[in-house]
Amino acid sequence: TLPKLSMGHNVVILNAGEDMAAFATKCITAAATDYVPADEATQKQILAKTKMIGGGEEAEVSFTAPAPGEYPFLCTFPGHFAVMNGRLIVE
Repeated sequence: TLPKLSMGHNVVILNAGEDMAAFATKCITAAATDYVPADEATQKQILAKTKMIGGGEEAEVSFTAPAPGEYPFLCTFPGHFAVMNGRLIVE
Protein backbone atom coordinates (compact mmCIF):
# COMPACT_ATOMS: atom_id res chain seq x y z
CA THR A 1 0.00 0.00 0.00
CA LEU A 2 3.03 2.31 0.10
CA PRO A 3 3.58 4.90 -2.66
CA LYS A 4 6.26 4.30 -5.29
CA LEU A 5 8.59 6.89 -3.74
CA SER A 6 9.00 4.76 -0.62
CA MET A 7 8.36 1.22 -1.94
CA GLY A 8 8.19 1.16 -5.73
CA HIS A 9 8.31 -1.86 -8.00
CA ASN A 10 8.98 -2.43 -11.68
CA VAL A 11 10.12 -5.23 -13.95
CA VAL A 12 13.05 -4.67 -16.27
CA ILE A 13 13.93 -7.49 -18.68
CA LEU A 14 17.49 -7.27 -19.93
CA ASN A 15 18.96 -8.58 -23.15
CA ALA A 16 20.64 -11.99 -23.03
CA GLY A 17 24.13 -11.86 -21.56
CA GLU A 18 23.67 -8.61 -19.62
CA ASP A 19 25.14 -8.50 -16.11
CA MET A 20 22.11 -8.11 -13.84
CA ALA A 21 24.11 -7.06 -10.75
CA ALA A 22 26.04 -4.38 -12.64
CA PHE A 23 22.82 -3.09 -14.17
CA ALA A 24 21.10 -2.93 -10.75
CA THR A 25 24.06 -1.05 -9.29
CA LYS A 26 23.93 1.72 -11.88
CA CYS A 27 20.15 2.07 -11.40
CA ILE A 28 20.48 3.05 -7.72
CA THR A 29 21.33 6.67 -8.52
CA ALA A 30 18.62 7.17 -11.17
CA ALA A 31 15.74 8.24 -8.91
CA ALA A 32 14.70 11.01 -11.32
CA THR A 33 13.96 8.42 -14.02
CA ASP A 34 12.31 5.78 -11.81
CA TYR A 35 15.61 3.98 -11.13
CA VAL A 36 16.32 3.18 -14.79
CA PRO A 37 18.99 5.46 -16.27
CA ALA A 38 17.78 7.19 -19.44
CA ASP A 39 21.13 7.23 -21.24
CA GLU A 40 21.35 5.45 -24.59
CA ALA A 41 23.87 2.82 -23.45
CA THR A 42 21.60 1.70 -20.60
CA GLN A 43 18.49 1.70 -22.77
CA LYS A 44 20.24 -0.62 -25.25
CA GLN A 45 20.64 -3.19 -22.45
CA ILE A 46 16.86 -3.40 -21.94
CA LEU A 47 14.54 -5.75 -23.80
CA ALA A 48 11.35 -4.50 -22.07
CA LYS A 49 10.34 -2.67 -18.90
CA THR A 50 7.36 -1.49 -16.93
CA LYS A 51 7.01 1.87 -15.28
CA MET A 52 7.71 2.12 -11.55
CA ILE A 53 4.50 1.64 -9.56
CA GLY A 54 3.41 1.89 -5.95
CA GLY A 55 0.87 0.01 -3.85
CA GLY A 56 -2.50 -0.48 -5.54
CA GLU A 57 -1.19 0.54 -8.97
CA GLU A 58 -0.83 -1.68 -12.03
CA ALA A 59 1.61 -1.76 -14.93
CA GLU A 60 1.62 -3.66 -18.18
CA VAL A 61 4.18 -4.19 -20.91
CA SER A 62 3.94 -5.94 -24.27
CA PHE A 63 6.90 -7.10 -26.32
CA THR A 64 7.76 -9.70 -28.92
CA ALA A 65 9.59 -12.71 -27.51
CA PRO A 66 13.23 -12.62 -28.58
CA ALA A 67 15.35 -15.47 -29.88
CA PRO A 68 15.56 -18.59 -27.69
CA GLY A 69 17.72 -18.02 -24.65
CA GLU A 70 17.74 -16.71 -21.09
CA TYR A 71 16.94 -13.09 -20.35
CA PRO A 72 17.55 -11.71 -16.84
CA PHE A 73 14.84 -9.63 -15.17
CA LEU A 74 14.81 -7.57 -11.98
CA CYS A 75 13.17 -4.82 -9.98
CA THR A 76 15.45 -1.75 -10.03
CA PHE A 77 14.09 -0.02 -6.90
CA PRO A 78 17.04 0.29 -4.48
CA GLY A 79 17.49 -2.83 -2.38
CA HIS A 80 14.98 -4.95 -4.29
CA PHE A 81 17.33 -6.60 -6.79
CA ALA A 82 18.68 -9.04 -4.18
CA VAL A 83 15.38 -10.93 -3.99
CA MET A 84 13.32 -9.62 -6.90
CA ASN A 85 15.08 -11.11 -9.90
CA GLY A 86 15.02 -14.10 -12.18
CA ARG A 87 15.36 -15.30 -15.75
CA LEU A 88 12.84 -15.26 -18.58
CA ILE A 89 13.45 -18.42 -20.60
CA VAL A 90 12.47 -18.35 -24.27
CA GLU A 91 12.39 -21.78 -25.92
